[in-house]
Amino acid sequence: MEVNHFINTIIEEDIRSGKHKRAITRFPPEPNGLLHLGHARAIITNYTMAKLHGGYFNLRFDDTNPVKEEIEFVEGIKNDIAWLGCHWENLLFASDYFEEMYQRALLLIKKGDAFVCDLSAEEIREYRGDFTTPGKESPYRNRSIEENLALFIGMKDGLYDDGSRVLRAKIDMASPNLNMRDPVIYRIQRAHHHNTGDDWCIYPMYDYAHPIEDAIEGITHSLCSLEFEDHRPLYDWVVEHCEMEKVPRQIEFGKLYIARAVTGKRYIKKLVEDGHVMGWDDPRLITLSGLRRRGVPPMAIHDFIHALGLPKSQGETELDMLWQFVRSHLSIEAPRTFAVINPLKLVIDNYPDDVVEYMDIENNRDNPELGSRKIPFSKTVYIERDDFIEEKPNKKWRRLALGIEVRLMYGYFVTAQSVVKDEDGNIIEVHCTYDPATRSGSGFNDRKPNGNIHWVDGTRNKKAEIRLFDELVLDFEDKDVPFADKLNPDSLIVKHGLVEEQMNPQPGDAFQFTRDGYYVVDKDSTDEHLVFNRVVGLKSSYKPKQAK
Repeated sequence: MEVNHFINTIIEEDIRSGKHKRAITRFPPEPNGLLHLGHARAIITNYTMAKLHGGYFNLRFDDTNPVKEEIEFVEGIKNDIAWLGCHWENLLFASDYFEEMYQRALLLIKKGDAFVCDLSAEEIREYRGDFTTPGKESPYRNRSIEENLALFIGMKDGLYDDGSRVLRAKIDMASPNLNMRDPVIYRIQRAHHHNTGDDWCIYPMYDYAHPIEDAIEGITHSLCSLEFEDHRPLYDWVVEHCEMEKVPRQIEFGKLYIARAVTGKRYIKKLVEDGHVMGWDDPRLITLSGLRRRGVPPMAIHDFIHALGLPKSQGETELDMLWQFVRSHLSIEAPRTFAVINPLKLVIDNYPDDVVEYMDIENNRDNPELGSRKIPFSKTVYIERDDFIEEKPNKKWRRLALGIEVRLMYGYFVTAQSVVKDEDGNIIEVHCTYDPATRSGSGFNDRKPNGNIHWVDGTRNKKAEIRLFDELVLDFEDKDVPFADKLNPDSLIVKHGLVEEQMNPQPGDAFQFTRDGYYVVDKDSTDEHLVFNRVVGLKSSYKPKQAK
């Protein structure tokens, strides 16, 4: 694995200088929703750095806000990261350290570095000031150590109402960094916790809890996205003033943004709750569970993340770049199969009624290990409706039309002779003739057909529901339009097609539908009702926006 970015350089130097013997990293998600593709940069970077530098990677849940957190998200995140192949050494929770965090808070109070404040949340914001106005000290800032200890213990013992008091670090209300203006480090919050039950009614704030967790675990390099850069002085302050023995180093990198993708947890949650999507794992979302359900190979995500590098600044990336890596993997991994998404019946009038032939076909010419299969061929087959036109075609047309000859792939040359229409004028059957001398593999080369089209046998096939996906949201620019009104009504199109008879796939199995794209078997699929999701087309359909 070749990695070349600024964080790797920092870690190499720390090891070379003897500051650390190895790299120990962590990924600390909050279990209030599932992860998306943007998180993959942090997960893969933390995992890769530890693996490359002789250390290990922890998965630690930042579960300090029980009001928003659920055990189902804990399990979902574990599944996502395991699917990515980023194997953690230790599975931990911030709540594992609640007692030590409490003891460290008592230490801060005893040292005069923390105080209990009775200002409301709104008053605290007002007192904090802004980038041009220094903050004002709380009228409770100079309480005695004894009073602060008694009040904080009372907070822990449930003597006060939610929101009535907080514990704040005593730092500098005139600091140019707003995060250092006596930040809140504990609040009263009566809520059942998924891990600690009702043991606590006070909970630490993230900026206080996170550095303590890193220090306890011996994290050497605390890698996080750029929005935490302004929080780093507070991170270092907490480690120092709580007298932690091990001192981690926080390093920030640019966050990964995906163009025209829904990533905000509150937006996804709203989409799920209102029934606009099938769940957090809807294939139209770029949640990791949605990408998994859509059929994206996990190593394609690794390749995507490594190819982007690790910039120090934020940047937006087109999803089409990921699809290129997906195609690269599936072109080798996925067996080919014939499938007809919009079936049109083709009757070969001069083919014997009672004959069934079997054509021997390689499953993937680029991967001989996938072997071959035999598919039936008889008097009636189904082709794609888009592979036939009734009127005389132009010179660029390379498919079937009346009086035009094509090859049925791995089969015979056929020539369309007539059509049958329903009462509305829609074509429901095409009648043709075939040349028995032109079977594939026979060596026949006297004439060149007008194209090569795939097919599925008319009587020996399986019905399949086929789901086609497009962008979920049409407009990310106009902030005045309600989010629900921006949804693409055609983001999911369901077709009812036909696949080869011998197919007996399991959920998660991927295939290339010949001449169409890559598909995966959905979790809704059963033996009686096959369901396929389109992963991506064979070629990119991305069109950059035109400048106005």
